[in-house]
Amino acid sequence: MGKCLFGWRAVNLAAAWFAAWFAACFAASALAADDAAVKKDLFTVITLQGLPCGEVTSVMTRAENDHIASCKDGNRYHVFLNAQGRVVVEKQ
Repeated sequence: MGKCLFGWRAVNLAAAWFAAWFAACFAASALAADDAAVKKDLFTVITLQGLPCGEVTSVMTRAENDHIASCKDGNRYHVFLNAQGRVVVEKQ
């Protein structure tokens, strides 16, 4: 009986590890998709302000609706919402 119980523990442990691994991979994929969407949105906002960018290559999120965007051409911008709820883009 002890041997059977140990066997089930090993199966349950393997299943738990697989489930954790799968969840981690799924979460990483979702974060990558969100990151790509944020980069695209920030590029659009910067471009609509008439500022040069080319492509947003990295984003540092400081808070909700407060980002630092680094562009392929070397420019960096602080993109955030001001107290009135308007989008502000400041060159860094």
